[in-house]
Amino acid sequence: MDTSDEGRLNLELETGIKNACIDLAFEHQPETLAIQDAVKLLLQGLHEDVNREGIKKTPFRVAKALREGTRGYKLKVKEYVQSALFPEAGLEDGIGQAGGVGGLVVVRDLDHYSYCESCLLPFHVRCHIGYVPSEQRVLGLSKFSRVADVFAKRLQEPQGLADDICSALHHWVKPSGVAVVLQCSHIHFPCLDVKSPSDNGFVKLMVSSGSGVFDDEGSSLWGEFLSFLKLKGVKTEALCGSVKKEWCPSVKTSSEEEDPEMVSAVVSILKSLGEDPSREGLVATPSRFLKWMMNFQNVNLEMKLNGVNGVKANEKKKLHCELNLPFWSMCEHHLLPFYGVVHIGYYCGEGYNHKSLMKSIVHFYGFKLQVQERMTRQIAETLSPLVGGDVIVVAEAGHTCMISRGIEKFGSSTATIAVLGQFSNDGSARAEFLDKIHATAALKADASSPF
Repeated sequence: MDTSDEGRLNLELETGIKNACIDLAFEHQPETLAIQDAVKLLLQGLHEDVNREGIKKTPFRVAKALREGTRGYKLKVKEYVQSALFPEAGLEDGIGQAGGVGGLVVVRDLDHYSYCESCLLPFHVRCHIGYVPSEQRVLGLSKFSRVADVFAKRLQEPQGLADDICSALHHWVKPSGVAVVLQCSHIHFPCLDVKSPSDNGFVKLMVSSGSGVFDDEGSSLWGEFLSFLKLKGVKTEALCGSVKKEWCPSVKTSSEEEDPEMVSAVVSILKSLGEDPSREGLVATPSRFLKWMMNFQNVNLEMKLNGVNGVKANEKKKLHCELNLPFWSMCEHHLLPFYGVVHIGYYCGEGYNHKSLMKSIVHFYGFKLQVQERMTRQIAETLSPLVGGDVIVVAEAGHTCMISRGIEKFGSSTATIAVLGQFSNDGSARAEFLDKIHATAALKADASSPF
């Protein structure tokens, strides 16, 4: 073999190796495998059996969700924008803020999710973009959402995300100016103390960013942009400007001693996502993420059932309800939180007050790796012998895995029901209980809405 043939062979081998790496199936890619190994270690740290049927595939599902949710690092704004700039003349030549194109363009209610760089939990983003075109060209409307997604699909914090979107649009579209307003909502961190008030709502933050003719947020043009948002019910008074604000609930939690191996596992995940764990916004992230996860380790929380007397056999019974008992849990399929309220109905005599007992039971079954269907059944089965056998349990929950993982079904919720005793064969009893839930829900504000 002469030197030219040898050189050609080496080049072909090198090219083949590179192509093989590129063509590897997702499940065999090094980043996916590294995240799976890290997740297995985290599950073991939660005292879980990684071979248990419900979580056997959890490491892969988590890796898939995280890589999907951070794919923005590999996306380029240029690829979306360059082919979507269209010539568009104004109503009359030279009239309008946009050099003849017609003035302000506002695109509202673009829903996205991003992963919080402080704690690695997904947060919901509703994006509103205004821009003043120039040089008689406009950007295709769908591309605004595409550009926002490039930056949302990274580890982010709200102000940085707003600035990234604004800067990219200004650079690639070259308008007279860009305005961005983001409504962001982040779930609260749970409290293990059953006696502490639980906040199942959201930490909310509204941020803005502007460029060009929108540099001055006190200008009439900004006011015009905000007026279009108010038409959609956006309370723009909540804007906090471009001031850096710590909004993630994890930042306010106290630090605890962590397992070094588990910390290293989270650091490995960050590296596999293409991030630098030593950068300022991520230095404390492994500790915060672990603090969240350790709330759901597989240990027995205290559940006091001592001294509870069942219902007497011949006692006259009536329907009793305990409604809107808050709970937190973590989906064992994706290691993402789900949270909401549990409603309990049961038949017993007068003088019984089981609310504290029921809160303990809900708390006990919530703070685990769970699925909502199982949790609902477990609560009903535990309560049944304590209240005479007739019990109905309804759980309503928002699942973080429904806004992330690429499915992005914002605003969805899940209700599950378990019935025992009289409730299992008496449709009128079930209907009476469901009417009680409906009446209560109509009286209270909907805290389950992120905006």
